[in-house]
Amino acid sequence: EIRHPDYPGERLVVCRNPRLAEERARKREDLLQATEARLEPIVAAVAEGRLRGAARIGLRVGRVINRHKVGKHFAVEITDDALHLARKPSEIAAEAALDGLYVIRTSVREATLGADQVVHTYKQLSQVERAFRTWKGIDIQVRPIHHWSEERVRAHILLCMLAYYVRWHLERAWAPLLFRDEERPMLPDPVAPAERSAVALRKASTQQLEDGTPVHSFRTLLDSLRSIVRNRVVPRGLPDSAAFDIVTTPTPQQARALALLGITRAT
Repeated sequence: EIRHPDYPGERLVVCRNPRLAEERARKREDLLQATEARLEPIVAAVAEGRLRGAARIGLRVGRVINRHKVGKHFAVEITDDALHLARKPSEIAAEAALDGLYVIRTSVREATLGADQVVHTYKQLSQVERAFRTWKGIDIQVRPIHHWSEERVRAHILLCMLAYYVRWHLERAWAPLLFRDEERPMLPDPVAPAERSAVALRKASTQQLEDGTPVHSFRTLLDSLRSIVRNRVVPRGLPDSAAFDIVTTPTPQQARALALLGITRAT
């Protein structure tokens, strides 16, 4: 964690992901080699005298040197009858020193969130992005908004937020029945990529719960619960006061879903 006068009142948490660093180093080397391979025929043409003139050589070099976005890492010297290309080791090393590094800015005090907690909280932004996808997708369909007044648009958005809030609580309660982590393990290294729990991986591979019943998505579980209905029965020839209700008897899995919500029986 560092501080800088350009960011008064903010904490800067510097993270390094070693896997990302290795991948960027590999890609950089691959792109450098690919660029050199494209430049070799031009160097050979100049050396053999088949390509002459600084302008013509420069045009040929310019067409390929930035194709892979690494032209800044090459020193190029062009004359009418010569072309010299070489890597810039100091600049490459300077860029490589930053591989895998990223900085998270926050105004939250250290007493509220430590450096590790800042990183964990930042990674939870993926849940915000998922919420927006749920809003805009087929689940809640925040659009189209057929309202003309600001008040009604705000009310529409509020109802969508409440709908997502309910869905969020339902997903947490129904986690044992869904393709999701019932409790995601907290990694000791906050920079390491998130990993699914062993239970979630087993559910994904077997498509079944421990009792042999199928694992559901949120949508299929709702579809299953829709089969629970209440019918009003009015016996023929009797007064309306003799009417009574019959409620569908839940299946074991439906009963478990209701129990996870604290509902003892369908009503």
